[in-house]
Amino acid sequence: MSQIASRADPSGAGRSRKPSVPDVRPPRRLLSPGTERALTTRQLEILDTLDESVLSGGFADLTMAEIARRMTCSLRTLYGIAPSKEELVLAVVDRRLHRIGREAMEALELDGPPLERLRAYLRATNLALQPTTVLFSRDFAKLPGALQLAEAHAGYIVSVTRALLDEAVASGAIAPLDTSALALVLGRLGREFARPELESLIEESPRETADAIAEIILAGLVAGR
Repeated sequence: MSQIASRADPSGAGRSRKPSVPDVRPPRRLLSPGTERALTTRQLEILDTLDESVLSGGFADLTMAEIARRMTCSLRTLYGIAPSKEELVLAVVDRRLHRIGREAMEALELDGPPLERLRAYLRATNLALQPTTVLFSRDFAKLPGALQLAEAHAGYIVSVTRALLDEAVASGAIAPLDTSALALVLGRLGREFARPELESLIEESPRETADAIAEIILAGLVAGR
């Protein structure tokens, strides 16, 4: 059964439809909404920019004091976000992934064919595969809690992907198949190609490669009807 739950426009015609939303719970945020609301404008700015401005160059040897110096802020400002460097890095990555996830959900237009929405969703989630992001760095992989964080977000992508595949099967857009298995493949393409050890083995960027392979798979689903 499809996990898609539609948000209908009660006013009817004349107003744009909202995106349909898969009935899948996103990962729990490391910084709760209440915690974020209590942060200052400067602290929120640090959360938004720390990934590419400081952490992407490697952070294993950085101290909180060094991060504060590079961000031109006080140690008190950083400790107001997280009690340790490790928790600060996790919070930065988690916040970015949630933002990308929200933007990806907006790509799911209510009146679009299931595979078109899936294509748009996967492309949007692959925005996380930027060369400067810390998410797929070796330093991040060594952090306590990093694997669990990455798996939680990857699992969410897989669940949304499965819901869209289920809808495609139910609508007759594609032939019946093991949607759970295919969702595991499609939902984890980006993470697989972003592994540091694969950098020299693929011709394009992880994002371009993931998009291209997903396109081949989706085209095959239509051709195989």
